[in-house]
Amino acid sequence: KQWYQRRVAITAGRLNASQAIIDRANTLFKNMTDTKALRGRSTEANCAACLYIACNQEGATRTFKEICAVCTVSKKQIGKSFKLILRALNTSVEIIKTGDFMSRFCSNLELEHKAQNIATHVARQAVDLDIVAGKVPVTVAAAAIYFTCLAMDVDKSAKEIGDVAGVAETTIKQTFRAMFPSRDKLFPPDFVPKVNLDNISGAK
Repeated sequence: KQWYQRRVAITAGRLNASQAIIDRANTLFKNMTDTKALRGRSTEANCAACLYIACNQEGATRTFKEICAVCTVSKKQIGKSFKLILRALNTSVEIIKTGDFMSRFCSNLELEHKAQNIATHVARQAVDLDIVAGKVPVTVAAAAIYFTCLAMDVDKSAKEIGDVAGVAETTIKQTFRAMFPSRDKLFPPDFVPKVNLDNISGAK
């Protein structure tokens, strides 16, 4: 095996990634080595960035935080390599939808399935109504979960949700505040909130 294939295999093993993801990450890394665009950057960061792209392109979405948890480089280092790879190969990660994260985040937060369905609807509506333009999908998903928990009177703070999603508490609250004025359009038509939506703008 090439040295980078060993590094990709080790990190992929910690993520329980499929062979298809490993193969795609190895191909990406080989292409990057050929272009020399990543020369001088951390090998582990480069491998991690290739895995991040491969996971998303294979439909097994992972966040930077989840990739960081299984390697020794920072989110910032992986992010830099990620941007260089996209630029050098003129590729793109297929649009990552908020729903890709919702199931995993809600499961980790031990939320019931109904809450997940409502949060997914809130996130989709926020995107469709162009309320969250410029926000990354992970942030939108986290804010939708936060809003849903407030509406259902479920005791989950923005910090708890942020810790699971890898999003800053302040970012979740800012995105929630952007969603709040459109509250009547975001929830499913048959949803009956446990609290008066008009009274929850003072977020926890």
